[in-house]
Amino acid sequence: MFNDIGPLELVTIIVLAVLVFGPDKLPKVIQDVMRTVRKIREFSESAKQDIRQELGPEFKDFEFEDLNPKTFIRKQLDNEDLGLKELRNGFDLKKEMAEVTDAVHGRSPESSSPSLSASSGDRIDMTKKPEEPAKDDRPPFDADAT
Repeated sequence: MFNDIGPLELVTIIVLAVLVFGPDKLPKVIQDVMRTVRKIREFSESAKQDIRQELGPEFKDFEFEDLNPKTFIRKQLDNEDLGLKELRNGFDLKKEMAEVTDAVHGRSPESSSPSLSASSGDRIDMTKKPEEPAKDDRPPFDADAT
């Protein structure tokens, strides 16, 4: 509930509470707040139970957390009926990138460099290295660019 409140913020809240309510009324205010939080939790749990009862036995394993879109998508992607795990495991990103790189450079897959056809444990160098021009060659000049 308070995962993102640091110790300094907690001390600040306590000091402000003592200043606003005073040391005499502070215990009573804390009791009232805790009682209200408990009632809200009880109301929430009873509403969840009522909804589960109204849905019937076909939704006995229904969880309200499943209504969160991230949780729903994660559950659907892990679903064995769709066969998405086999697709995800069968997709080799490094091999696909090597094929795309070969196609861009106009090379055939057989003549690809060893760094591109390396095993899946090796890293692929995706940086484009400029070719060294011959000493007599001038760099290309574009008259329209200047």
